[in-house]
Amino acid sequence: MSPVLAGVLQLLALVVALGLSYRPLGDYMAKVYSSEKHYKPEKWIYKAIGANPNVEMRWPAYLRGVLAFSAVSVLFLYLLQRVQGSLPGSLGFVSIDPDQAFNTAASFVANTNWQSYYGEQAMGHVVQTGGLAVQNFVSAAVGIAVAVALVRGFARSRTGELGNFWADLVRGTVRILLPISVIGALVLVACGAIQNFSGIHEVGQFMGGSQQWNGGAVASQEAIKELGTNGGGYFNANSAHPFENPNGLSNLFEIYLILVIPFALTRTFGRMVGSIKQGYAILATMATIWLGFVALMMWTEFAHPGPAFDIAGSAMEGKETRFGIGGSSIFAVSTTLTSTGAVNSFHSSYTGFGGGITMLGMQLGEIAPGGTGSGLYGMLIMAIIAVFIAGLMVGRTPEYLGKKIGTREIKFAALYILITPALVLCFTAASFVLDTPAHSMTNSGAHGFSEILYAYTSGANNNGSAFAGLNADTQWFNTTIGIAMLLGRFLPMVFVLALAGSLAEQTPVPETAGTLRTEKPLFTGLLVGTIMIITGLTYFPALALGPLAEGLAA
Repeated sequence: MSPVLAGVLQLLALVVALGLSYRPLGDYMAKVYSSEKHYKPEKWIYKAIGANPNVEMRWPAYLRGVLAFSAVSVLFLYLLQRVQGSLPGSLGFVSIDPDQAFNTAASFVANTNWQSYYGEQAMGHVVQTGGLAVQNFVSAAVGIAVAVALVRGFARSRTGELGNFWADLVRGTVRILLPISVIGALVLVACGAIQNFSGIHEVGQFMGGSQQWNGGAVASQEAIKELGTNGGGYFNANSAHPFENPNGLSNLFEIYLILVIPFALTRTFGRMVGSIKQGYAILATMATIWLGFVALMMWTEFAHPGPAFDIAGSAMEGKETRFGIGGSSIFAVSTTLTSTGAVNSFHSSYTGFGGGITMLGMQLGEIAPGGTGSGLYGMLIMAIIAVFIAGLMVGRTPEYLGKKIGTREIKFAALYILITPALVLCFTAASFVLDTPAHSMTNSGAHGFSEILYAYTSGANNNGSAFAGLNADTQWFNTTIGIAMLLGRFLPMVFVLALAGSLAEQTPVPETAGTLRTEKPLFTGLLVGTIMIITGLTYFPALALGPLAEGLAA
């Protein structure tokens, strides 16, 4: 079988699996967030944290819940790392330095999972399972909760109430993420991923020295790492490590876990707003961009220009032979078009254009299909922008799902789409103006520029993957990327929830002959075009200095 055919068959199998999961999972999540019933374990949690799940919240109260919970999570995870050296099960590892502890705490709470450390050489079992794995669950649940609050803003009228954050957080964790993760972990163990609490083992002598491996609860963390679009690996090699991702079947299953909730949430959206077709329109937009990026990535990596690539048969540098170009390309696109950050190959070793595709996927805002929750609310923000543009073209007040998009709503949407590019470009520029950050670059020229641009793109967009080649374990990068991750995660949520509150207060506008039909293919095309144009205008100068320049010079 040719490598190209193998890649296409993997893609088809993945599409079929996602298609079979779409309706039942989407409908189930809609029921979870519409239910008034509380299970007994959930009641225990509410009692422990002192929350009343039956109290409806307006957007400021909902936002306070998000920020308060996340702030406590950052503090807890920071302190856990700082005292690691005194904890049992630390595997002899010392406590984490303050700047790296801050960076890691911000990273996992922000659903970014950027790692400036070697997991198997820095984090013991307690920090991995009691700190990082826990945040993999709750940070994903926070993202879904905010998305559901925005959907309620469209679905409700003449009220500012968006639900209860604590109920949404607990339900998302207990009823959705936890059960699927248990099944996912069992599948990964069956595929060969490890699951234990063993210590460090010396496995042999190599070139005059010994090699040491340590075990861990890898399969369970791998499952939620992918399902919650987190991305932080137990080992430095992440999903390229055979303990995390043993073979082609586990690789395809991990990609499935990355994509299944973000795609299915469009069905949840359609159910909750009372129009399945509206969900299909958002799904079509996400799927069009995702499939287009996968096809483009495969083409750039299979094209193999140059004698070295001709001998290898494709651009195999930095890729695992057990996955090949197809499995690596699908994984790379899926992880950068979501906020996952897991990698099964080194993005820095991709062709110039291939590396640019991974970067562009994050710069779109990771909305195709995006992170757990963040992808849906990011795409709905872009839908509002598209409706506004269409309204300007025909001279009509824009409407979306029966709600007028007025001055207040468009300001919230505009602020949302401006925050992340400002963080990425300003921090990248500052890193080149100052002397010290540039010393962390392994490469010079266009590729060196891409290393730093990718780092801040990954951090501010809450992705977490790295371009490799950049020494990010410095005070400058640990601090600035940590700030970018926190601001890139929580500032957009402020405007999403404010927008949700504004929409929920409105009286529905009746549909007329002049209403833009947002469930039609025409709107899907408009939405795709809006996304690509806005991203292109924002990032093209920076991309021209990095991956485009490198690709054209190849």
